[in-house]
Order: sequence, then C-alpha cells, then structure tokens
Amino acid sequence: MPDEPNSPLQFVTRCVHGGVHKDQQYNSVTTPIYPTSTFYWDSLETNSGYDYTRSSNPTRKALEENLAALEGGAGCVATSTGMSAVHCAMALFSPGDHIIAPADLYGGTFRLFDRYLTEKGIQFTFTDTTNAGKVASAFRPETKGLWLETPSNPLLKVTDLQAMVDLAKQHQCLTICDNTFLSPYLQRPFDFGIDIVMHSTTKYLNGHSDVVGGCVIAKTEEHAKQIAWICNALGLACSPFDAWLVLRGVKTLACRMDAQQITAMKIAEFLNQHAMIERVYYPGLPSHPQHELAKRQQRGFGAMLSFDTVDGRPTAERVCMQSKLFDVAESLGGIESLISFPVTMSHASMSPEARKNAGITDKTVRISVGLEHADDLIADLAQALSG
Repeated sequence: MPDEPNSPLQFVTRCVHGGVHKDQQYNSVTTPIYPTSTFYWDSLETNSGYDYTRSSNPTRKALEENLAALEGGAGCVATSTGMSAVHCAMALFSPGDHIIAPADLYGGTFRLFDRYLTEKGIQFTFTDTTNAGKVASAFRPETKGLWLETPSNPLLKVTDLQAMVDLAKQHQCLTICDNTFLSPYLQRPFDFGIDIVMHSTTKYLNGHSDVVGGCVIAKTEEHAKQIAWICNALGLACSPFDAWLVLRGVKTLACRMDAQQITAMKIAEFLNQHAMIERVYYPGLPSHPQHELAKRQQRGFGAMLSFDTVDGRPTAERVCMQSKLFDVAESLGGIESLISFPVTMSHASMSPEARKNAGITDKTVRISVGLEHADDLIADLAQALSG
C-alpha cells in the first residue's frame, strides 16, 4: 500500500508531528494536558471554542486531529474505551435495522451486538466475511450496515475490504471496519471505500498497556458530524490525560509495529514446524488461506498470531502458564508480549455455540508479540511447549 498520496510527509513523520505545537504561550514541543473540566467564557455569547470537556478538550482534539490524518478521514472522536467506540459507531443505526457482522469477531463486540443491541431492536447476522457469497446471501431489505474486523480476533482471518464495500454499495449500506489489529500504519480501510473506521486505542495506537481508549473516524464530513454529536450526547469521550497518553504512544507506532511484526513472523515460522502445534493462524505464512489478499491489502502482516495445539487444552494451558516472558493477560498491542486463552478470556462472553461457529476452541491460544528479542521469545515458547 502506498503512503498518503495527498501529504508531503511520510507516515512516520506524521505520527510524530500530528497534533503538536498547540502551546502558543510557552512553545512546548509536546502537546499540553488540559485537565480542566470547564472553560470560562469571554462573554455570554462567545468563548475560546471550548466550553466543557465532555464536548471538546484541546488535548483530546489534538489526538483526534492526529488519528484522523493518519487514517485519512474527515473527522475523529476519541472515546473512553474501545467498546465505547463500538457503541458510538453503532449508534448510527436504529431499532429495526439489520447489521451483518463476522462470526469470529472480538468477544466484547459480539456481546454488545448479540445481547444489548439485539434487545434494543437491532438485528444481526453473524457470518464468514471472508466468503463473499455468504455475505451476499445475508443481506435483507432492512440491512443498513456491514461491520468488518480484519484481521479477525483471534483467528486472523483476512476479509477482502474492496469486495465487501462493493457488496455494501449495491445495497446502500454503511460499512464500518475495526482496524485495531493493524492500525493505520499497516492498513487503511478508507482507501478501499470503507465509511467508518474504529480502533481500540488501548492497543497498538497507544502501545504501552497503560491506558484504555478508543476512537471512531469518519471518511466524510457528514458522518464526522454525526459521530461527534453522538459521542457528546452519550458522554463517551476519553479524558484529557488518556488522550495525551495515546498521542504520546502514536509517535512510536511505526517503529514499534515494524519490530513487532518481524518477530511475529519468526515466531509463526517456529510454531508452524513444532510437533505440538496443529495449526498456526498468521497471515504472513504462505499457508494462510488469505496470504495473497493480505499482501495486497495490508502494508504488513501485523504482530498478532494464534495457534491450535494438537491435544487441546492440556498443551494450550501448559504453554500459557509455563511461559516466562509472555504474561497471561487479555488485551494486545503493547511493548510486552502477552499470551491468552480466548475461550476463558477475550471470547468468554461468546456462547459455546457462537465460539464453535467462529472456529474458536479449547485448542486455541492467542499471542500478542511485543518488543522482546525474537530468540528469547522463541526459546521461552519452546520450553513451555516441551513441558
């Protein structure tokens, strides 16, 4: 994928310089934190452009400018969590609307869709979005949206964004893509015609496992205004300090992901040859069913991977609990490597039937590769697998 065609600056430069030079009083080279809850007015009719931090805040605005520019969108709202970003995007729909979504999406998103929003009158069909035929057959007259997550969590399935956009346009549907696993550095959904992009900024955009947050980015001004209104009305915005942490983390996004995905490939190749591993899910491997699509659609293969063990939970549990460098924890995208068991962790909120439909079993282990040396991580996995 090419760099931003309309910008004179490369992506890594924009990561560093987006949303800075906001301090005109002291010329701070980093964006200040404005922890105030409210702002005084110049008169009963005029203010500085800010009145209350739930509605807008200079620190959060700087982050939103940065992320909108990196994705190539018209506007962005930064939210308190990744799930509040999902909720914000889904508030574009109304009771009676039908949404198509992946069967193997993040467990928290599935819970919001399958329980809370279903109870509010929105209908969902969960299907394999890597199969255009299945997606095409899922459309109904009342279908208003197509939710995509690519690569998927946790099985790293890659959905053809252009094919999905083409289908959605035939049915005049809104397309929303969760770009958390790759970030705008490795994938730009707007380039393929996606309408809305969301992230859990907790993950790669922040990258240091010290904040929770999210964002929703719109391709058009019209959708950007709708999203901003929804975020304010529902009170979903993140705090100034959290916005500052994410803005700080974005500055190293490109170099972190470059290093992490190199290590992820080495780990995937090691696991792919190991006798205790039945299958490795990583788009960088030529054996991955969407390997060629990932090469065309993505700038890189990312730093997330999963694998199935040959004997199910016994080995899965052993490798999780006996690893020394991989923390057994939920979340992903930080500088430290994490290992998790989706059945009881990230996807515990899915019913057993839903997990089965998604292909998530007690054989499955998920890894978020950090910045440790590849040799150390591989040695650690080897000793954990050996028992």
